[in-house]
This record gives sequence, C-alpha cells and structure tokens, in this order.
Amino acid sequence: MSRARIAVFVSGGGTNLEALLNAQEDGRIPHGEIVLVLSSSEGAYALERAKNHGVPGFAVSRKGVRQEEFEAGLSDKLNAYKIDLIVLAGFLSILSENFVKAWPDRILNVHPSLIPSFCGKGFYGLKVHEEALKRGVKVTGATVHLVNEIPDGGRILMQKAVEILPGDTPEVLQRRVMEQAEWVLLPQAAELLSQELSRR
Repeated sequence: MSRARIAVFVSGGGTNLEALLNAQEDGRIPHGEIVLVLSSSEGAYALERAKNHGVPGFAVSRKGVRQEEFEAGLSDKLNAYKIDLIVLAGFLSILSENFVKAWPDRILNVHPSLIPSFCGKGFYGLKVHEEALKRGVKVTGATVHLVNEIPDGGRILMQKAVEILPGDTPEVLQRRVMEQAEWVLLPQAAELLSQELSRR
C-alpha cells in the first residue's frame, strides 16, 4: 500500500504538529506519513519538534520576500519531497489563490471555532477565543476543512464541540479547544484524506 506523503506547515510552537506526529507514531495515520515540516518563521519551536521526531524541517521565511518568491520556496521543498497532502497546523501566512489551485482538495486546515462562527479576516489564534468569550456563547470547538481558492471556502471534513466554562480566560479556553478538539480532529482528518488519496 502506498502511503500519502504529508507536509505540515507551521509558524510557531507546533503543538498541533506534535499531536500529528504522536498520532503517526501510535499508528493512527496508517494511510499517510509525515515526511516534511515547513515553517514560515526561522525560530519556530515546531522545527525542533520535527527534529525530535526525526522528520526533516525547514524554514521558508516570509520576511522581506514577495508572495511569489515565498510560495516558490515552499513549492521547491514540496516537489523535492514528493508531497501528496499539506496540513496547515497553526500556519499564519496566507497562501495565494494560485498556490491553492495547484493543490486541489489536498490542503487541510484547522480553525479554532465551529465554522461559520468566528472565522474570516482577523480571526486567528487567541483572537477567536477572545471573541467567543466576549459574545457569551456556551459552546465553541474546532473545525478541520479543505482549503480552496474561494476565501473562507472549502469542504468541512469534521467538527468537534467544546464547552465554555465559567471563569474561562482566552488562554484556558484555547488550551481546552486544542486538547479536546484540534489534537483529536487533525490526525483523524489527515488519515481520512490520506485514505482518499490512496484510492485515487
């Protein structure tokens, strides 16, 4: 059986990457294999996590370069490692329509809310949880979806709800959403799409 070759895009600490790597080592992504980690930031701790798990990791810096140059750098690495599937795991750089079009139904993204709530321009990271608390909603969660060239578009693959508790701060809520939803859904979605790709 040929396994889908997965690249994970990161920008920061890499907790979602760690969840994916642990899932792979536990045999929960049998149809896929993480073979490459790319970071938009030189000093991202996620690259250290990749190294600790024996996965090649590289920084493709976004600083001071045009979008085309940045994406050409990403594409060079993706081609070199014969990648089938991209997982955006806390990747804060926007990808262009042209880049996304080159990877139809092959880019997974995780968003820390139940889409369509708290998504779109300006909603990322802690800001999503701040807004959920400000609005007084009782339930939030995470969504894993395929990325397409339409802004905020793409097929939703799975969602998981997480309860908001009295006294939650944005940081506490963020951690709970990661532990109860993001770290559960991302490996499941990576396996689901890897399975789909292995049948094509």
